[in-house]
Amino acid sequence: MRLMERWIVIRAARRLITSTVLLCLCAVSAARAQGIQIPDDVRANVRARVDHGWTVGIVIGLVDGNGARYWSYGNTSRSGEHPVSENTIYEIGSVTKVFTAVALADMAAKREVGLDDPVQRYLPDSVRVPRRDTLQITMRLLSAQRSGLPRLPSNLAPADLTNPYADYDARRLYQFLNGYALTRDPGATYEYSNLGVGLLGFALAHIAGTSYENLVLQRITTPLGLASTRVTLAPDLGARLARGHQGEHEVSNWDLDALAGAGALRSTGADLARFLAAAMGLVKTPLDSAFRLTQVIQGDAGPTMRMGLGWHVIWPDSSPAYWHNGGTGGYHSFIGFDPRRKIGVVVLSNSSHSIDDIGFHSLNPSFSLATVRSAITLPAGALDDYVGEYQLAPGFVIAIRKTGDTLVAQATGQGAVPVYASARDEFFYRVVDAQISFVRDSTGKVSSLVLHQGGRDLPAPRRP
Repeated sequence: MRLMERWIVIRAARRLITSTVLLCLCAVSAARAQGIQIPDDVRANVRARVDHGWTVGIVIGLVDGNGARYWSYGNTSRSGEHPVSENTIYEIGSVTKVFTAVALADMAAKREVGLDDPVQRYLPDSVRVPRRDTLQITMRLLSAQRSGLPRLPSNLAPADLTNPYADYDARRLYQFLNGYALTRDPGATYEYSNLGVGLLGFALAHIAGTSYENLVLQRITTPLGLASTRVTLAPDLGARLARGHQGEHEVSNWDLDALAGAGALRSTGADLARFLAAAMGLVKTPLDSAFRLTQVIQGDAGPTMRMGLGWHVIWPDSSPAYWHNGGTGGYHSFIGFDPRRKIGVVVLSNSSHSIDDIGFHSLNPSFSLATVRSAITLPAGALDDYVGEYQLAPGFVIAIRKTGDTLVAQATGQGAVPVYASARDEFFYRVVDAQISFVRDSTGKVSSLVLHQGGRDLPAPRRP
């Protein structure tokens, strides 16, 4: 969920536990003078992103055994409403999936659910979860991204494209499950699925007899003292919410119904640093067993990637890193930690442009920071040269159009995204780390483009 997001204090019996955890966390934070520092190259890179308009504000938190250090730059909106800080609230999108995994692990540790229980067991009898012969989708497979379910349900048809998950309710979820046929065996391979983890969160809430929000409140945020991590924001929390942006424009917040477990949470740098401290075992909490269970490797997710429950685990060298990112319409988030060095990082941004490289670089400097490009203004009329359609692959076209004095690129099946000139014939995206080079023929006419993304250079000839 480019993807993708609120909580209430509950029983008095839990307050003593919460207070004890808070005391432990505060004791760790008291040693901040010796704590890990935000590297100078990261600070410079963040300043450049904000100053060049890639994002509006970024918050970084680094956590180790001495506590947490925070550094932030930018504002909660382009109008400069308020400076961002570790207490600013952001939509965290798919980072929510790790919370869903912890809830599953906690319920499994307490024998309230089995990891290998079919999810079918916890849904109404009228619902038929797809299976292949005798192979069923289990709770474990949903969290480990091996369920065989697609990334998104085919009946996702939002009434409001700016808030695409808001009206995807239980009725639509059941309708999809009853009509879908798996294309591979459950457990056969990794396939990232917002639908799958959304279904997991839905089923866990059904087992607990409550909403997904209350499930996370009761199981995670209250025991860990995460007072600013919620789905629904009360007025005092809403006042701290950063405004999401795509490029220059402020965009709507996202709300999730049946798929809340995939990306509904909203949180702060400070809360997520507490979450990571608990995940790394830097503080003792009631969720120690659950966190350890989420970190057990469940299978491969690529040549150098593994999956725990909820966590992706990357092995660039001898030191693994557990991580998850998230994105909604106007936000991007990253949390991760190195279990051997016992350091963790949180990065939050109120822009849809990825900040994953900051997270990975902070954990392991062998990962490069993205190059921040500066936009220039081309001569009047120069943008007309590029307008047209470019065939990247059969059935896949990048359409280049001019809107006012801005060039926009729209790939087949995707929204239109602004691209910015860094030189004549050279443009870059701000929402993703990608660039476009336009190629001219011997007459000087633009005849093709090359999309540079993910280390690949993909040519696309101009259509007549």
